[in-house]
Amino acid sequence: MSEAANPSDGPPYGQPAASGQSSKAQATNEYEREAVPDHALLGAGKFWGMYAGEHAAGTEFMIGPLFLAAGASLQDLILGLLLGNVLAVLTWRFLVTPIATAKRMTLYYQLERIAGGSLVKLYNVINGLLFCFLAGAMVTVSASAVGVPFGITFDVPDQIFGLSNVSFTTLVAIVGIVIAVVASAGYETVARVANIAAPWMISIFAACGIVSLAQMEVTSVTALSEGKFWNDAIAFVQERNGPATFGFWQIVIFAWLCNGAMHFGMADLSIFRFARSKASGWAPAIGMFLGHYMAWIAAALLLAALIKLQPDLALSSDGKVTANPGLLAFQSLGWAGIICVVIAGWTTANPTIYRAGLAFQGVLPRSSRTAMTLVAGAVATIAGAFPNLSAQLLGFVGLYGTVLGPMGAVIFVDFYLMKKFGLSDEYATHHGMPVNFAVLVAWLLPVFVGLYLIFAHGLFAAYAVIPCWVACGVLYLVLSKAMQTQTVQSRSES
Repeated sequence: MSEAANPSDGPPYGQPAASGQSSKAQATNEYEREAVPDHALLGAGKFWGMYAGEHAAGTEFMIGPLFLAAGASLQDLILGLLLGNVLAVLTWRFLVTPIATAKRMTLYYQLERIAGGSLVKLYNVINGLLFCFLAGAMVTVSASAVGVPFGITFDVPDQIFGLSNVSFTTLVAIVGIVIAVVASAGYETVARVANIAAPWMISIFAACGIVSLAQMEVTSVTALSEGKFWNDAIAFVQERNGPATFGFWQIVIFAWLCNGAMHFGMADLSIFRFARSKASGWAPAIGMFLGHYMAWIAAALLLAALIKLQPDLALSSDGKVTANPGLLAFQSLGWAGIICVVIAGWTTANPTIYRAGLAFQGVLPRSSRTAMTLVAGAVATIAGAFPNLSAQLLGFVGLYGTVLGPMGAVIFVDFYLMKKFGLSDEYATHHGMPVNFAVLVAWLLPVFVGLYLIFAHGLFAAYAVIPCWVACGVLYLVLSKAMQTQTVQSRSES
């Protein structure tokens, strides 16, 4: 899961819209506040290429090893990722694409018409901050690789907001500044480099898996199916980090919903609004099975190989096993591995910081994009200085979907159900409302309950995404019915 280019040369996907549109935006035909016209529609090939690069990047180096560290069996991982990724592709195709090709508007403009401009600003703030934390994890990933040649260790403290050693923290600051400055220069250059690097990075991921298996002398189907190398690695991790389990259905749900904000949350409406045909909705399949299947498994094999060959290198200063992306790739592929980790983290962090800056600019429309991107880069760099945040990616992406995903239910209900129940769709636009309180309550109430269960009772964050989505949709419909009925009665009485 990561970010790459929009299939158009227009607005990056996920780009928020502020209230009003500048003449510059109109001149560049980004269609932020109007339906994409027919002449700007794109063929399926543009989407397949974009998704191939989008989901084989820096996050894969972090997430893959975390499965092994969490105690997932090899069989559960292979089968669970298969099923979960199939479900994710189906969700993109049948939930997102029909609405995108019918309305042809960005997520943010559709939300503004339904929820009101002021509520979308709140959404932008939250969205931008979450983008910053994701980018911060990628700053950590890149810094881990840059530090390998200099002997800078990657220590992960026990505290979520604990700093690593001084040298690594300094390195994070340098890497973060460079990434923020590049991101502030504009999206087009960032996207071009990401697309050029994508095929090479995918090849490196495959090579990581193949080389790791060879290093562990897993050279037959029998040895692979027995999985002794994997079970030994899990035993090593749990002896030092404590017992943990990550079962089949947990893997399925994670693979399905790690991009919940993009499909259930409808963020990719901003991509597929350019699709000429609904068949383009199958394009995420290439990203899911190259990135969230092959690349995750290959990255997990890197940690298994390091544990078997040089177990001491897998341990941090506190004696616990730490997945250091740069070191893992270096032990497998040498300098090619380090370069891949640096570029993978860079190509993920840059567009993510860029989007966070756009989200903040949506809140402060008079501010410059460059200034807001630098602010986002500063926040991401600060987040990157806390290595334990990147070690929590399995939980973070579920949290991301839990918070932002329910807004997709609002769009779904508004598109499919409002008129069937005799209600007005796009209510904020039709009634000049800055905040549609039916949306506000329907969004925040399930999210608060979900967050309470996650933080107070230890619920795996991805488990909350669909219940919050369903609850938000139902509440929005019920509250809209009550609010619109009351409005009609008040007008009739007056």
